[in-house]
Amino acid sequence: MPADRILNYWPDFYKEIADFIALADAQTPEVEGIEKAVQQLFDDQFVMTSSPQAIERREKMLGIQADPANESLDFRKKRILNRYQTKPPFTIRWLQQRLNELVGLGLVVVDVDVQNFILYVRADIDDAAVFKEVNHTVLTVKPANLIYNQQTEINEGITLQ
Repeated sequence: MPADRILNYWPDFYKEIADFIALADAQTPEVEGIEKAVQQLFDDQFVMTSSPQAIERREKMLGIQADPANESLDFRKKRILNRYQTKPPFTIRWLQQRLNELVGLGLVVVDVDVQNFILYVRADIDDAAVFKEVNHTVLTVKPANLIYNQQTEINEGITLQ
């Protein structure tokens, strides 16, 4: 009986009265709804368990213009985490790890030519949204004295007919 959930908190003499049983039946869906709302509120406190509405709110706070039709919720969560974790100090190893999380392990190579002050980022990126986020991340964290050289690889060949 669903009313048992609320009836267990009441004194025993209320458990036999039909009006109180009906009241407990009416309150049970409300209590369950509140529990679900509290759980969702807790989940929304963390990016990876957030609802789409919470992700949209965080994107507005960070100034991200998302395109839910073309970007998966998982990518949008990764982008938000990336923006939160873009805090100094930055190292080449840190940048390599961050880009590996965005693009995929082994799909990005970060290198620095210290003599010529050039930061090379070689990447195999198929998705324009991921490319934009990689570009944003690199431009945000690179020192002002380095030149950013993006080298994107395309796996498809170009043929003439």
